[in-house]
Amino acid sequence: MLLTISTTHRPATDLGFLLHKHPDRVQRFEQSYGTAHVFYPEAGPDACTAALLLEVDPQALLRARRGANSPDFALAQYVNDRPFAASSLFAVALGDVFRSALKGRCAARPELPGTALPLVLKLPAVPCRGGAERARRMFEPLGWEVEAEPVPLDPGLPDWGDSRYVALTLTGEQRLADALSHLYVLLPVLDGAKHYWVSGEEVDKLLRAAGETAARSASIEGGGGRRAGWLKDHPERDFITRRYLARRGRLVRTAIERLAEVEDVAEEAAEEGDTAQAADPVSEEAAGWAGTSGSAGSVEPADPAPPAETDERGPSLADQRAGAVLAVLKAEGARRVVDLGCGSGRLLGRLLDDPVFERVTGVDVAANAVEWAHRRLRTERMPERQRRRLELFVGSLVYRDARFSGHDAAVLMEVVEHVDPSRLPALERVVFGHAAPRTVVVTTPNVEYNARYDGLEEGRLRHADHRFEWTRARFRAWADGVAEEYGYRVRYLPVGHDDPGLGPSTQMGVFTR
Repeated sequence: MLLTISTTHRPATDLGFLLHKHPDRVQRFEQSYGTAHVFYPEAGPDACTAALLLEVDPQALLRARRGANSPDFALAQYVNDRPFAASSLFAVALGDVFRSALKGRCAARPELPGTALPLVLKLPAVPCRGGAERARRMFEPLGWEVEAEPVPLDPGLPDWGDSRYVALTLTGEQRLADALSHLYVLLPVLDGAKHYWVSGEEVDKLLRAAGETAARSASIEGGGGRRAGWLKDHPERDFITRRYLARRGRLVRTAIERLAEVEDVAEEAAEEGDTAQAADPVSEEAAGWAGTSGSAGSVEPADPAPPAETDERGPSLADQRAGAVLAVLKAEGARRVVDLGCGSGRLLGRLLDDPVFERVTGVDVAANAVEWAHRRLRTERMPERQRRRLELFVGSLVYRDARFSGHDAAVLMEVVEHVDPSRLPALERVVFGHAAPRTVVVTTPNVEYNARYDGLEEGRLRHADHRFEWTRARFRAWADGVAEEYGYRVRYLPVGHDDPGLGPSTQMGVFTR
């Protein structure tokens, strides 16, 4: 199996710094099923190419095999495509050999990981169930120019047709960490099989590799978040998730719901040095805020059905949440709405689609998120009449801002859990005291419901940037206190599946003056 990475960035030998592999050396890395080699066919100031070559020992692969998704009959264990085609074996080796590059770390040149480079990635043999069109559907939405040439079964016998392999070339300007993460996730997806048992840990691995657990400083506080994930808004998100998780329904459902918890951010956003690790265990402070279990009311919305191999599934938790917020705003008679912590504008788009809302304002502390909202909403093509209804700007929710005032309703959708508990009083003063809209809608995860998520270990939060996740009782205690202090009444509504014992996945508080 072979991968070459080429760049014409000047000086091109910066590629060696990013990969943490010296161009003047040939390096070996032992794997449980063979040996990986890294070398540089060319290395100069104008052009540089790094190669990763994986030699697979079929007998070593058989010895290391644990529940692999491959044929079991005797001959197929030794005679197969694994030593030659870049699939999950190659992805594992890539993650091991280029671990620091995948995480975007470069101590010697810390500015490099955030720099988009002109890159050409070539893989001469990739198993691709779905052919060249499938490869294009995977990589083109990520900004790559894709050449996927089918490999004939036998060049000497053209009537035999093409094999299920493609020669893949990806060309584009990307940060190297992003480029490697695309390969790491999508090579096994194209193949549709893995050489190891897929367990609940694969959910965390997928979200980390796709950057979806990358810590993003709360829309509220700012602070240079890390690079945004690319999987959440990929048009083939569900297909990628199913294939990566070997179509294990419970794991797929968990991954889809956890993706719904991630704030949408620009995929070009935030030039940072490393991707996030798995969500940290609940801190002592956050655990103290979690409190004890309370009660919740009944619910109409249904939980998304476990995704099948088809693309038919119920509405995602994110869609249910946005729909519930929209319904509350209309029931409260709101005409002017500000979305505080708007991210990439999921809710803003739904508000603009409904003519009942005369003024729609989006605020986020991350400038890149606001830029992505402009792109998502296509403001440059928006009719002038509709454009006049919309305002987007950068702002922090812990500082008073006159632009927050003058609205009938404010929305804090999946925002408060990103705020350090010590800074919540500042947010309360800004939103409920200074801006003081007639209605405030707050949604936040219910930590009790986390027990239903396969692959989410006890004591871990749904997202790496969550400072806490509240039980129903703790959320009510906070909301009741805020309502009493600032002259509001509050009622509670469930969103998503409502477990009889654990409550809903998302809890909502509706504050009215």
